[in-house]
Amino acid sequence: MPDNVSALAVLAITPDEFARRRRQLMQMAGEDAVLLVAAAPERMRNADAAWPYRQDSDFHYLAGFAEADAVLALLPGRKHGEVVLFCREHDPARARWHGPSIGTERAVTDYGMDDAFPIDDIDDILPGMIEGRGRVYCHFGREPEFDAQLLGWMRRLRQLRGGGVVPKEFVALGHLLHDLRLYKSRAELKLMRASAAIAVDAHVAAMQVATPGRLEYEVEAELLRVMRSRGAVPAFAPIIAGGANACVMHYQSHRAPLREGELLLIDAGAELDCYASDITRTFPVNGRYSREQRALYEVVLAAQLAAIDEVQPGRPFGAAHAAAVRVLAEGLCELGLLKGDADTAIADGSYQRYFPAKTGHWLGLDVHDVGDYRVGGESRLLEPDMVLTVEPGLYVPLDDRSVAERWRGIGIRIEDDVAVTRDGNEVLSAGVPREPDVIEALLAGRSAA
Repeated sequence: MPDNVSALAVLAITPDEFARRRRQLMQMAGEDAVLLVAAAPERMRNADAAWPYRQDSDFHYLAGFAEADAVLALLPGRKHGEVVLFCREHDPARARWHGPSIGTERAVTDYGMDDAFPIDDIDDILPGMIEGRGRVYCHFGREPEFDAQLLGWMRRLRQLRGGGVVPKEFVALGHLLHDLRLYKSRAELKLMRASAAIAVDAHVAAMQVATPGRLEYEVEAELLRVMRSRGAVPAFAPIIAGGANACVMHYQSHRAPLREGELLLIDAGAELDCYASDITRTFPVNGRYSREQRALYEVVLAAQLAAIDEVQPGRPFGAAHAAAVRVLAEGLCELGLLKGDADTAIADGSYQRYFPAKTGHWLGLDVHDVGDYRVGGESRLLEPDMVLTVEPGLYVPLDDRSVAERWRGIGIRIEDDVAVTRDGNEVLSAGVPREPDVIEALLAGRSAA
């Protein structure tokens, strides 16, 4: 077995942990509830060509089951088993084209389900399990096909049973489940460290090939090569933005040449067993920052370091953004890109001309992970085992006539993945250099190789 496959097996979430998650969620919902989570459907890229399958994050969090055409039903207090999975049965004809399905037997023996039934029988079996329960927790409104199926079960219960036993309340499952997902277990943090390590290697490899004359998509190819060779996939469509393209926040074209004297912004993360990383670095294609590039870069780096210092237990989530904005505004004023002082730039929002984004987001099974940022109208307080990104930036549009031409078209972002610990924080992605002198030394070694 290849080393990367065996390593992933060691890192994988255990069936016991999935079972703990399900028990905890059922305890929160209460015995009068039923919780229903559908697997992600297969999605078509075009005609009859499907996208590579990726499981719904909530379904994966509770089941660790990687197939489509499945529904997880959690039934607190059910005598014959609280955890029921409906999934594909083994079909030799389908297996010839797509490989064998996990099937109902393995769902019980390997995945810890109390019971499992063929997905083709769900219309006959699940309504009876729902009958008599007061509340249905689900993601109503996410997948229209599943919504229609759920409403059909409700109509069937009303028609066959007289309507008195139909659940009276539909509750958004995210209110319970997404708060659980916000706190990462030891196993999840191990996976996220591994995901970050793969992304680190991919970024460093990409820096080695990002020389003048190459094309953005050639750099993207190197990123993807490293990720796939380590058993990971991209956590999102990478951003490979040379020169002024870096001022487009979600640039995707990737066809432009890398030019002498310009910067290259790479925003890319790996996904390993559904857990994401998200890293951004900005570096000079020719190996040396110009005076203006370095000046702006050092402002962004100082803002990021100030923001990371705010990632501490007990500090508000918004404190990192406030710290970054303060440093960015001061730097913009000192360099003359903004008039007046930092207090004015923050108060009137003029700094947003060059930093229109937020400084970070939750990270986990989704690259923009679930979890409330505000609780009771106030910025949520950080707690150990939360993971977030810290990613300030400065983007000077090419057509900004309010500043000297030498500043125009410079886009810089520095992003790292940061876990909150009991006594501070851990930067999961620190392996990619971010200090300008260290980056230049790394790129000088590239030129000499």
